Amino acid sequence: MANSVQSCSSIVARSGFSNRYLVADSGPDQTRCFRSLSFPYQLAGLPLKSVESSRQVESHRLSAVVKAMNNLDQQEVDISLSPRVNSLKPSKTVAISDLATSLAQAGVPVIKLAAGEPDFDTPTVIAEAGINAIREGHTRYTPNAGTLEVREAICHKLKEENGISYTPDQILVSNGAKQSITQVVLAVCAPGDEVIIPAPYWVSYPEMARLADATPVILSTKIEDNFLLDPKVLESQITEKSRLLILCSPSNPTGSVYPKKLLEEIAEIVARHPRLLVVSDEIYEHIIYRPAIHTSFASLPGMWERTLTVNGFSKAFAMTGWRLGYVAGPKHFITACGKLQSQFTSGACSISQKAAVAALGLGYAGGEEVAVMVKAFRERRDFLVQSFGKMEGVKIAEPKGAFYLFIDFSSYYGAEAEGFGRIDDSESLCRYLLDKGQVAAVPGSAFGDDSCIRISYATSLTTLQAAFERIKKAVTPLKRPAHV
Repeated sequence: MANSVQSCSSIVARSGFSNRYLVADSGPDQTRCFRSLSFPYQLAGLPLKSVESSRQVESHRLSAVVKAMNNLDQQEVDISLSPRVNSLKPSKTVAISDLATSLAQAGVPVIKLAAGEPDFDTPTVIAEAGINAIREGHTRYTPNAGTLEVREAICHKLKEENGISYTPDQILVSNGAKQSITQVVLAVCAPGDEVIIPAPYWVSYPEMARLADATPVILSTKIEDNFLLDPKVLESQITEKSRLLILCSPSNPTGSVYPKKLLEEIAEIVARHPRLLVVSDEIYEHIIYRPAIHTSFASLPGMWERTLTVNGFSKAFAMTGWRLGYVAGPKHFITACGKLQSQFTSGACSISQKAAVAALGLGYAGGEEVAVMVKAFRERRDFLVQSFGKMEGVKIAEPKGAFYLFIDFSSYYGAEAEGFGRIDDSESLCRYLLDKGQVAAVPGSAFGDDSCIRISYATSLTTLQAAFERIKKAVTPLKRPAHV
């Protein structure tokens, strides 16, 4: 009804008349607008004939408008969506972050620990390269795959830091690592194929599989094993439909880092299955805490031919808004990904590509600029691990990389919170923490493990200290149920 009122008002306003209107609902399928019209003031000074002529013209226009409205009202619009879109779930990390931002804008002092975004500024050298790119006129389309300059720089980085060799035509630069992974999944998966995903997983992996009409096959891991995939579990789940295995190390959301020996065991299994390819998501490779060491899966014997290595600039170089990532792999697969990209977005931002060249020129693993950030992340991690480790009923696995802590609060499930209600799962716990503690975290259910919640420590130590105190204050009054 309200929509009908607004529709009538806007139509009459466009006709040039001032108006007073009433709206009557004449049935479920038809709404009619009744108007009492007042002619514009300037008509009063016109000769009667002119006024009458104007009345006839405006009356004709009004009749046409009302008739058009009635015809439109009688037609039903098909608002159905593609089954492919309906199969997707919205990102909970984005939803929580947006909610926290809205609360903060409304004056609620929410501490936001949901988004995976470094709190550091983009290093000056990188920013200046972007500014100079604009000043020097590098503001036009680039080749679909990326400029030769940035692809050569990526090749050099992968050779020197990761021990894997590529040529520029085996590199595709995209608008972020997320786009790169999506294009890989779409390029290699046929409907009915299976994508193997260890859990906890980054929220988008299963949805990318569904977007390609493939089936996500989720393999659970244990906190006692630092959330690392058991090779025996992997082998037991591989079928003739298995097409992709997605590995993320360092991991989002757990911060786990796969040791080289474990990756070698996984590689031996992969080698026995000719259809199985691997996506190695290495976006957090530089945010790693010694003695942990990053190993690129494609560097292992026999894995170059079947691995698509994805990386980018968002995390290590604090370039989230620059939107730049890349995938490296055998030319056949990269060409297929490039074909998709040519019809989706075409080449990535020319300015960001110039900045990326500067980022890769900072030195091994990002040089001193990145080392300073990693040192701060480690200090924050150590504080949180020590603090949450002292809380009763809480279990954690110490992250070896990235900037997330995946905390097991499941011993509190079943507790009744005064003024809130029962806490049954990670989602209700996160709602409780947002409501009572004003801290935004992401439920573990979004990552395939409902026993945990994820907090990001990509914020200042002072902020994290305040957040911990709020969480502790909110959780302490909860009476933990006696779990059998």
